Amino acid sequence: MLRVSLALLSLISVNVFALTEAVDIYSDKQLISLIHSEQYLQRVKADDCQLVQDIEARAEVLQQPLYQFLWGEMLNNGVCVTAHPSRGMMLLQTSAEQGSSEAMVKLADYYYRGKLVVKNPNRAVQYVLPAAANGDVSARMLLVRLFSEGYGSPTDYEMGYHWLYNSIFDNDAQQKKASSLLQMLAAKMPASRVAGASSHSCTHVRSSTLWSELFGN
Repeated sequence: MLRVSLALLSLISVNVFALTEAVDIYSDKQLISLIHSEQYLQRVKADDCQLVQDIEARAEVLQQPLYQFLWGEMLNNGVCVTAHPSRGMMLLQTSAEQGSSEAMVKLADYYYRGKLVVKNPNRAVQYVLPAAANGDVSARMLLVRLFSEGYGSPTDYEMGYHWLYNSIFDNDAQQKKASSLLQMLAAKMPASRVAGASSHSCTHVRSSTLWSELFGN
């Protein structure tokens, strides 16, 4: 009888371990891929919220920009934790100040859509400009969309057009979306400016000053 009980206990222990198998923390490469595919919150939930403490530590203690982004978004959306948008937005801001293009794009998106903040597309332009200058394709697409809707300075249209026109895209769907956005912006620009922005080089680029203009550093 004792042998049977021990065997059952051993079997139960093995099954419990299998159900609660530890999840490895995400590498920067994994996290960037999850962010760009907009699957980062789904992944945290799919991992049964096992990494909450690790994510918080990397964001709050180690102050790693990508984990500040992830932890901030978890707080903004109440994923595996109690929602705390004021803290979440502060973490996104800190991540952006450390140079995270992902955080800049997310902040710009919030201001563009008016989610958690007062809708302010012109502020969205300010946040997304440095990320676009750094080569982030998502940032360049959002920037061109904002310009085509009349936000930002018309003097920057050529720069935004040039950046997106000369980007490398991940797939055909992204390329087609970019082409559509470029057509929308081209309708607001003189033909000579469109031709100049479509060239390999463009004189109207001021990316070196964008960061200091936004954050005062």
